[in-house]
Amino acid sequence: MAEDRVDKHRRRFLTVVTTGVGAVGAVAAVVPFVGSMSPSARAKAAGAPVEVDISKLQPGQMLREEWRGKPIFIVKRTSEMLDTLDGVQGELLDPASDAGQQPGYVDMGTRSLKPHLLVLVGICTHLGCAPVEKFAMGAESGLGEDWPGGFFCPCHGSKFDLAGRVYKGVPAPSNLVVPPHRFKTDTMIVVGEDPEGVA
Repeated sequence: MAEDRVDKHRRRFLTVVTTGVGAVGAVAAVVPFVGSMSPSARAKAAGAPVEVDISKLQPGQMLREEWRGKPIFIVKRTSEMLDTLDGVQGELLDPASDAGQQPGYVDMGTRSLKPHLLVLVGICTHLGCAPVEKFAMGAESGLGEDWPGGFFCPCHGSKFDLAGRVYKGVPAPSNLVVPPHRFKTDTMIVVGEDPEGVA
């Protein structure tokens, strides 16, 4: 009888231990399998939206960020910069932005959600070079007395206004692209996501 008691306790103990080891083994086998089905960190980064804090961005300045491996320009335009937009319309290839280089929810005149804040993909639409900001007006810009400010592509000479619209007679065939974006707060822009309620 004493032997039966010992065997029952031993049997229970071995059953519990075996079950525990089996459960740990099953979890160890399942975790890598489930993990392999989720996208890698690199894949997430390739398409994930990017939050950009613009709280320190001063009027007349530009902030550079990256989204999907592309440079993003965020410009805090001054009222003077905005005033130049109407004056250059006759010199632009696509002043009304009809060719669709921006989401339909942005204002077509300023190409932005908020007039003073412009968000652009910083890649020239000619051959993919990176334009530089030439916000200074006139001779100080190095682009001539009548330059109203904007972007200049040093690779082949394409010029864009302060809304990223391309000038006539340059190699670039279209305006700079406005990426999908929204304001999370007054000082936080999410690049790569449309505003809520927009499909």
